[in-house]
Amino acid sequence: MFPKPIQSAPAPARIAYKAALPVALVLWLLPLIAVALTSVRSAGDITAGNYWGWPTDFHLWENYTAIFENTPIGKYIWNSFRVTIPTVIGAVALSCMTGFALAVYRFRANLLVFFMFVAGNFVPFQILMVPVRDLTLQMGLYNSVTGLALFHIAFQTGFCTLFMRNFIRAMPFELIEAARVEGVSEFRIFWYVVLPLMRPAIAALAVLIFTFIWNDYFWALVLTQGADSQPITAGLYSLNGQWVAAWHLVSAGSIVAALPPVLMFFLMQRHFIAGLTLGAVK
Repeated sequence: MFPKPIQSAPAPARIAYKAALPVALVLWLLPLIAVALTSVRSAGDITAGNYWGWPTDFHLWENYTAIFENTPIGKYIWNSFRVTIPTVIGAVALSCMTGFALAVYRFRANLLVFFMFVAGNFVPFQILMVPVRDLTLQMGLYNSVTGLALFHIAFQTGFCTLFMRNFIRAMPFELIEAARVEGVSEFRIFWYVVLPLMRPAIAALAVLIFTFIWNDYFWALVLTQGADSQPITAGLYSLNGQWVAAWHLVSAGSIVAALPPVLMFFLMQRHFIAGLTLGAVK
């Protein structure tokens, strides 16, 4: 039923695996390598069609300096933080409370409410493009960081609730019962008993949501316009020239835009892996 570990496979299979792994890794990293090389090319290299060859001139400092001096990329990055950080805090905070309620309390509509949270994850987001845009226009939140952050909080809470509810259900219920016997209020049980045990799950969920929201392009393009509210994913298009595509600047901007989620993952790596694997083994 389960795949056999490669260590127990026959010798030819192990040799083929060791030979195919570096090839697969290079193929997977090839687009990233191409973007990294393009970010240090000169405009003349790209005009001459040198897309995949070794750069004739390295313009590392010039390209990365130009995107900050000649484009509003700093404002785009700041907008991304203004959208992503409130979304992570809001979605994780709401999901901790809803997950606790759905996991601990037994009421008649418990499963129905849980299915409503889960069902939202299966709706294709392209279908919601026009209604969501019209709703933000009616509420006066179109083309604003607040509107984009509120939208992401609303949509990410369903997935976060699914994650948190299942995590809390795996906890020993005897801890909550013991606290209730001692006369501890429900809020104090949540704050002092359950929430400290949820730290690995909160860290894992925060990394996932940070990455999802930071890399979002579709809703950033639909709900925002201009440098005052657009995040970095939608703002990268502004790095192009008016008449000629400045791919070296776009590539440099893409590398800069990818740094925050990468740093977030490495800073939270220990907690992230612990949150994903907690409960996997007894």
